Amino acid sequence: MKRSNSALTVRLALTIIAASVLTACASGPSDNISLIPAQTAEQTSKDGLFTQAVKWEHKKPGCEGDCPTVKLDSIVFPGIARLTELVDHALAVMTGVGSSGAPPYATIKEYEAYFWKTAAPRDSTLLAAKTRYRNKYLTVVELNTWQYFTGAAHGISATQFLNWDNATGKVLGLANVLESGKQDAYLAALKEVHAQWLATNPDAMNDPAAYNRLWPFQASSNFAFTDGGLLVKYDSYQIAPYSSGQPELLIPYSRLRGILRPEFIPT
Repeated sequence: MKRSNSALTVRLALTIIAASVLTACASGPSDNISLIPAQTAEQTSKDGLFTQAVKWEHKKPGCEGDCPTVKLDSIVFPGIARLTELVDHALAVMTGVGSSGAPPYATIKEYEAYFWKTAAPRDSTLLAAKTRYRNKYLTVVELNTWQYFTGAAHGISATQFLNWDNATGKVLGLANVLESGKQDAYLAALKEVHAQWLATNPDAMNDPAAYNRLWPFQASSNFAFTDGGLLVKYDSYQIAPYSSGQPELLIPYSRLRGILRPEFIPT
């Protein structure tokens, strides 16, 4: 069975956050400066923002036996409170996968207090954040949540990228990085790499018609800059069954010339 509208709820919540509070303006660097250096991520990460790990696992206070748990495996950005707070807020919001409105908490601390009041004995939550790509100009944070509800066949996962402009201190949305009027061209490029992914997917190859009917292509604005192209990542059940995990599709920069704004193409 496909997942409910939970993925859409997560995406809408974070889209609202980025659009109303933290989306960067359209202005960028001069045309002769690329925000994507022509080096590997291993090389560019040395010039990226400094991070510190934050890890803990908590059990419901006073509980004995089977107890709900919350585990955090995240990062903070010393000296950049706004980004640290955004990561904390986004991870908290991403737990509201089954709700139609905004959850009654805005931070991990508030979520934890809410969770202890509502969780069943074996409920469990994992909140994780890591840098997926870093350079002097950009910081890409990958956010992941996983929740298990007592009695369920398996957990529910959600994923989201944050592309942070180090200079402006704001999040870059898809509208900020595409050339004007190039949304359809971006979708066409995404469809191409999706088709290539299907061509190597054993389940899709076994019965293409049935697979496409059950798991049709879906547009997505959940993108991340990498050293090789734009990486688009999907939640479980969006374009594939649960057994396929969270599919990742990479659109090479060579395919995005004339689609991405020049400063986001490696020189």
